[in-house]
Amino acid sequence: MKVFITGATGFVGTAVVQELLEAGHEVLGLARSEESAKKLVKAGAKAHHGNLTDFESLKSGARLSDAVIHLGFVHDFSRFQEMCTLDSEVIGALGDALAGTEKPFLITSGTALFSKDGITMETDRIINYPHPRIATENAADDQAAKGVNVAVIRLSPSVHGEGDKIGFVPLFIRIAKEKGVSAFIGNGNNHWPAVHRFDAARLYRLALEKPFEKGTRYHAVAEEGIQLKTVANEIAERLNIPLVSLNPEEAEQHFSWFTHFAKLDNQSSSAQTRESLDWNPAHPTLLEDLKGSYYFSDLQ
Repeated sequence: MKVFITGATGFVGTAVVQELLEAGHEVLGLARSEESAKKLVKAGAKAHHGNLTDFESLKSGARLSDAVIHLGFVHDFSRFQEMCTLDSEVIGALGDALAGTEKPFLITSGTALFSKDGITMETDRIINYPHPRIATENAADDQAAKGVNVAVIRLSPSVHGEGDKIGFVPLFIRIAKEKGVSAFIGNGNNHWPAVHRFDAARLYRLALEKPFEKGTRYHAVAEEGIQLKTVANEIAERLNIPLVSLNPEEAEQHFSWFTHFAKLDNQSSSAQTRESLDWNPAHPTLLEDLKGSYYFSDLQ
């Protein structure tokens, strides 16, 4: 099938493009610049010029294709609320173009919306949750209610692999380097789920190829939860800096805006996803990647 992808030149998007092309699908990638267009063509895809604020270009790409994967998001954290609202509007525009068809529409969210006792499941939903990113999940439900053939893929907080420059782990490492200590909060027993980007890419393909119930959630979770103390300890050893525990007040000073994620406890299951899609992650774990070279290559 011909698949229209937003965010096609991003960290996860490039892996999804590669996965789809290798499986024999065609890819039409949204390109906001000539540089992005050239990357897509070099990869074997076709470029569709536009951006996430050009709703007509989004609708055109959707109409030209047999399926849509929405991976794009404007990572401007100084205007995070506004960007989350924009994401819901992008989903609405794409949904308008897909209404009345049965074209699959995969939307990207995250398990990190949930921080609770117990394990987050695919069946978990949040209504009117105060985190701005819930706008994406609400927009997906709005499309499902209109009959659009939509499903949501929730990515793990850590989508890791070579080329990871702006994810949770690089930020964690960067803060440790700047502060001269690798820190966790309290006992460090809170958890991040994780998935390798190539395993996540395979999940997108499998979800696209198999019929799903409108509004379905899938979890791109290879590891249910890694303790933050374990991650911080590995970083301390690699950077040869002290490992320290911080109280909540110290954490705010150390992590700043990243504090919410540093204290996130988000154990998440992918059992239903694995069973329904026969998805079996096979790439390196987060700690295996941390023990490799590329996350610390600039130290060589």
